[in-house]
Amino acid sequence: MTLPAGKYSNEELSWFRSIFDQYYENIRSFAYYKTGDVDLADDIVQEVFLKLWTNRSEVKDDTVKSLLYTIASNIIKNHFKHQNVVFNFQKNDQPNETSDETDSNLRQEELNRMLQETLAEIPEKSREVFLMNRIEGLTYADIADRLGLSVKAIEKRMSEALSIIRSRISYKI
Repeated sequence: MTLPAGKYSNEELSWFRSIFDQYYENIRSFAYYKTGDVDLADDIVQEVFLKLWTNRSEVKDDTVKSLLYTIASNIIKNHFKHQNVVFNFQKNDQPNETSDETDSNLRQEELNRMLQETLAEIPEKSREVFLMNRIEGLTYADIADRLGLSVKAIEKRMSEALSIIRSRISYKI
């Protein structure tokens, strides 16, 4: 990560490098689990550390970890809110087209967009379990161990995620 231009003390740079090295992968994984998009997770983690750098004079060492996760969570929430606004605007602004006029690329883009919107609508905890299972290929037992929950709780969250996906996509395809 490249810092904004300016003169910085070696202490500031050393402090930031140690925080960055310690938390980068964890924040990136957190963003990936919440969004399901590797590129978006990279963008989010970069924005998180840029905000940390910008507010470095106000950051306390004992709260830096929770601050990073809070910043990441807020950026993710804002991203999905923005995506929802864009989706609603496009939905209301598009002219009606017959299915004969649309080609397979447009249908594929629409399906991908719909999947992203549907993922955004799944409650955070259920989405996390869904992505861990379907993207990373973890078993329910592995997910339960990672999250410190019972397998039954994981099954319930997965069931909720799948139910939302089925209800949102089945009537539009």
